[in-house]
Amino acid sequence: MFGFYRVASAVNKTTVANPQKNAEEILTLVKEAADKEVSVVVFPELTLTGYTASDLFLNQTLLASQNESIQYILNNIKELDTIVILGIALLEADRLYNCAAVLQGGEILGIIPKSYLPNNKEFYEKRQFVSGRDIVRTATELLGKEVPFGVDLLFTDGRDMTFGVEICEDLWAVTPPSNHMASNGANLLFNLSASNELIGKHEYREELVRTQSARCMAAYVYSSAGVGESTTDTVYGGHAIISEYGATLAQNERFSLESSLITADIDLERMRWLRINESSYSDGRRKKTRLIKLKSLPMMSELQRDITPAPFVPSRYADKKLRCDEIIHIQAHGLIKRMTHAHIIKALIGISGGLDSTLALLSTHRAFEMMGWDSRNIIAVTMPGFGTTSRTKSNAVKLCEALGVTLKEVDITDISLQEFKAIGHDTEELSVTYENVQARARTSILMNMANQEGGLVIGTGDLSEIALGWSTYNGDHMSMYALNSGIPKTLIKYVIEYYKSNKAIADIIDDILDTPISPELLPHSDDKIVQETEEIVGPYELHDFFLYHFIKYGAKPDKIRFLAMRAFDIKYDEETITKWLKIFLQRFFNQQFKRSCMPDGPKVGTISLSPRADWKMPSDADVDVWLRMLE
Repeated sequence: MFGFYRVASAVNKTTVANPQKNAEEILTLVKEAADKEVSVVVFPELTLTGYTASDLFLNQTLLASQNESIQYILNNIKELDTIVILGIALLEADRLYNCAAVLQGGEILGIIPKSYLPNNKEFYEKRQFVSGRDIVRTATELLGKEVPFGVDLLFTDGRDMTFGVEICEDLWAVTPPSNHMASNGANLLFNLSASNELIGKHEYREELVRTQSARCMAAYVYSSAGVGESTTDTVYGGHAIISEYGATLAQNERFSLESSLITADIDLERMRWLRINESSYSDGRRKKTRLIKLKSLPMMSELQRDITPAPFVPSRYADKKLRCDEIIHIQAHGLIKRMTHAHIIKALIGISGGLDSTLALLSTHRAFEMMGWDSRNIIAVTMPGFGTTSRTKSNAVKLCEALGVTLKEVDITDISLQEFKAIGHDTEELSVTYENVQARARTSILMNMANQEGGLVIGTGDLSEIALGWSTYNGDHMSMYALNSGIPKTLIKYVIEYYKSNKAIADIIDDILDTPISPELLPHSDDKIVQETEEIVGPYELHDFFLYHFIKYGAKPDKIRFLAMRAFDIKYDEETITKWLKIFLQRFFNQQFKRSCMPDGPKVGTISLSPRADWKMPSDADVDVWLRMLE
């Protein structure tokens, strides 16, 4: 399943001080988890006894009953591959420890003691338990068998899963044990907890779990004690949370009167490679750990997780204003710094009526507004050629007029014809030469006008085009500041749509968004666009999806295809996705030479293809290995 694992957080209905009754409830949830093809299920702290048993932990009868119930559970999970993590009290060396026991296939694989014991206000854990924070390289005896015991235990399936376990207060500590577990390779973390409910505490708890998953670049699965715990002094809501790298994938409704089980499919392969691709993870200090090998895990028959088809676009509409403002400010401030440093007061933009030049113009205009600069010093140049339609030209002109910028027109038809004549090119031969002559003519005009005006040429090419090499070398490939170079096509549409809040340009924006994407380099037919980019190189929504997963964590092509089929469901079939993925890979490798000398431009999201920072790749790397994986 390409590194995906299904995990679960279970909150069992508790009967305080009745381990056998609790064991029966636990087994019901374990079997439910196994039926759902869950690899690992975690339960609350001190699962078998109840967390609130208090001084009964100091009574021999309760511990003896607990141990009998552990054996009962082991006897009933011998045929199951699902790993079960339970909270138990362990008597070792005449000390009592609050522990997590990892069970699989009728055996106890390891026991982890709690490191940090809360001992203030409503919590008095040190009254019964001692900390196990210094216990390493140790074993204990339980149910007549020797079991690895200590805070240095990690568990692995030998593939993509390595997990560690901490208990409740451990997560609240200044340096949680999970930090060290993650530094030693754990990409999945579990927490057995008994966190009582106070006003607003659940929000902080969820934020703590979510941010710890981000800090550790891991998935974090949390289960807290709930219904049935004693309410003598506190109430337990039974909070279950599953987070992955800063995002909460699932959480239950607290205060349920019945047992509950939540599941989520987590991408542990992605976690491993994100650590390599975009963090200082490898600088973390490693400690000696003991790695416990797991038996085979349940096989997932299908992925039960939504994969966003637009990974660059914020998923929540409520975030739109915040995200768009942020993008615009990054662009604007990047441009402001470049212009003020160069003592330049004018900006030149080739405006076509397409998406990219529209965003570049709008963001440049915003920069001038921020600085109180005269918008007439933005010189927008429309350069109609053989393929320019009245629709795109009209939109370009109307937008410039609405923004109050200086509009100039230079028809490139005669210039291009002169160039064709100079190199002996047949004007009827609509080849790449025919197209690139026009693109380079436009760039030459902008550069020369910039010299004439003492201005800066603003590049309009976006991240998607840079990835595909969909530009003319030393034509639209070149500028003095590539303003859109950090923004992919799908995000450009999103940001432009945001500008519709400006009623003066809303109708113009609508028509620009509705216009087919085209370089308009081939002659139009009855004033209609004949050259649609997405029919030639493929849908940008697919290419942006491919780009994100290829760059973000180095996903293999077969996994990218698998995820795309899930994300786009019935919109594209496997054959279509494979076709365009091959095109993406071929163009990405073959067009690297253009990226190797691309102009400066601001990084906007987590992915950039600048050769000076984010992406260093030889221009002559071979793509065959990647293509073979799709065969």
